[in-house]
Amino acid sequence: MDLRFEKNRRKYESTARLLLLMAMDEIAPDAAIRFGHSLGVGIYVTVDGLVLSATKLRRIEEKMREISALNLPIRQETWPLERALAFFEEKGQMDTVDLLRFRKADTVTVTICGNYIDFLTGQTAENTGDIDGFSLRLFYPGMVLILKSMSQVISQGAFKDRPKLMRAYSEFEDWARIQDCRNASDLNDIILSGAYPDFIRVSEAIQSRAITYIAEEIADLGCKVVFIAGPSSSGKTTFANRLAIELKVSGRHPIPISLDNYYKNRTDIPIGANGKPDLECLESIDTELFNEQLLELLQGERVEIPLYSFYTKNREPEGIMVSMGEKDVLIVEGIHGLNPKIGADVPSESKYRIYVSALTPLNLDNHNRLRATDIRLLRRLVRDARTRNTRINETLDMWDDVKIGEITYISPFMEEANVVFNTTLSYEIPVLKHHVYPMLDEVPPESPHYSSIQRIHQFLDYFVENTDETEIPPISILREFIGGCTFYNK
Repeated sequence: MDLRFEKNRRKYESTARLLLLMAMDEIAPDAAIRFGHSLGVGIYVTVDGLVLSATKLRRIEEKMREISALNLPIRQETWPLERALAFFEEKGQMDTVDLLRFRKADTVTVTICGNYIDFLTGQTAENTGDIDGFSLRLFYPGMVLILKSMSQVISQGAFKDRPKLMRAYSEFEDWARIQDCRNASDLNDIILSGAYPDFIRVSEAIQSRAITYIAEEIADLGCKVVFIAGPSSSGKTTFANRLAIELKVSGRHPIPISLDNYYKNRTDIPIGANGKPDLECLESIDTELFNEQLLELLQGERVEIPLYSFYTKNREPEGIMVSMGEKDVLIVEGIHGLNPKIGADVPSESKYRIYVSALTPLNLDNHNRLRATDIRLLRRLVRDARTRNTRINETLDMWDDVKIGEITYISPFMEEANVVFNTTLSYEIPVLKHHVYPMLDEVPPESPHYSSIQRIHQFLDYFVENTDETEIPPISILREFIGGCTFYNK
């Protein structure tokens, strides 16, 4: 299976999850499995009703390999909705029953392999023997299902611990439990009960508290430079503006600087493997000039920060004059903000690094997780159409390259950050659905992106749409994408 293609990577993951479910069904049939978030090249998995140990994981992994070696056929079968509801209720999968309550169609496609039957969204391989290279690792209190992934395809190595990423997910999951919203059906019930406006307020308050804490820590440490980096559509710009407000509350004066302004002129930017200028690589940035000016600013000198025009693809003839006072803090935003070559000569005690991304612990149900990349794709589809007049096909054309750039140039430095900040808002999918749904019909069946459109349709269909955006604050990170943010003109 060629994992360079997104469709195959998803098939690989779905099949690996199926093998784990089948193995657990034989070894510990009463245990309840929940697939969670990505963790490097793996997926974090929790198990209720079974205390995990290295010995048990070896047994589970051996069983998975036995099932793979049998090369059992995997097939899909269409059932009437009522039959599926009765089956999963008898099986005790009430999270799946709750999800299917919101299904619009009167049939359900179930996945069957041997004697095992489950509801799994997305395609799998044709046979259990079609995948290899998976393994299990104990990661208290759960485990990690380690996969061949995009990062291995582009030679980024094997599984590594990511404690700061894990901490960010754990904090968000704690709030999800407090709000009683872990699956799609929970969020739907909140909307239908009329509690959605308050849910929005609480979600925003949780995020505001986290930003306040970061600003207070920066002020307490006396840091002079804050670096902010993260993947596309994470809400970096709005986060930076929100952080600037909180820094002012803490008595500091923030000065924003974008690394984008340090792009080299287009003729000096390296050419990538696709024959086009590689705007994602570090070499496209004038690192030498940035580091030089950063040191000059910290030493009290006045410097001319360059301005880059994405229209002309060159620097403007004149930049902006900037200097720093005693209470000033530079806020440097850009995809390479965590790269150790950026600000390399600045003392570590003067720097504070923040990794910003949309990390969602929300699932469809326990066996069907939502990918954080899918949430970011929804955000980008909405923003590109609204602010750049970009058609959905155009955004999808570049999405795979964007993700490869993230894994190559951003993710490897995640754990270098002082903190990982989660920009996901628990309520946002029903809002994004309202904006994305009309766009999906633009893509015809013959499009190479039609399978992606079907996948988006499929998971959005399980969420109740929300059209009332009055409770979403004008400085919300979500406003960066849907519009109405007071930090921007649009």
